[in-house]
Amino acid sequence: MLREIRPAIVLLLVLTVITGLAYPLAMTPIAGALFPARAQGSLIEKDGKVVGSALIGQEFKDDKYFHGRPSATLAPDPNDSTKTVPAPYNAANSGGSNLGPTSKALADRLKEDVDKLRGENSNAAVPVDLVTTSASGLDPDISPEAAQFQVPRVAKARNMPEDTLKQLVASATQGRLLGLLGEPRVNVLALNLALDRVAAK
Repeated sequence: MLREIRPAIVLLLVLTVITGLAYPLAMTPIAGALFPARAQGSLIEKDGKVVGSALIGQEFKDDKYFHGRPSATLAPDPNDSTKTVPAPYNAANSGGSNLGPTSKALADRLKEDVDKLRGENSNAAVPVDLVTTSASGLDPDISPEAAQFQVPRVAKARNMPEDTLKQLVASATQGRLLGLLGEPRVNVLALNLALDRVAAK
């Protein structure tokens, strides 16, 4: 029996060393040399200070900014460690809400969010990604339609022409990877930083 188990143990140890130690130790400096910004977390800076990552969303509540997707991430309640409280874009607790299509809590939240968004822009259909959470709860991007939907609210809050904001959204829109993979998207943090630059002028 030991003769049959020994090769399995040796193979486990060899593959652990190769895939758990050698490969990461070799790839880390190579990735840092070839893709330094991505290897460091795709950090976004403003005036030399890190303000976020292109990979993790942030919560923007002010009407003068574009808003991202809702986030269902949670954190421990500081008043009662047996409970949790909403903590949008909490990267330490990535995950969705796990509420299914028959959930009354989900249906009530969706109705409330849709009604609120219709109040902001009654001339357009509410894009689905403005009311639904992503599986990770950390999605930094929205669809171009979701960004364009918010233009009237942001234009009113900033007293800016809507056409200027529409052009800003169009210039911030990233296409499909290689023209085939994924969907067109807008990084909300990058768009809001560009918006601040335009508004400052």
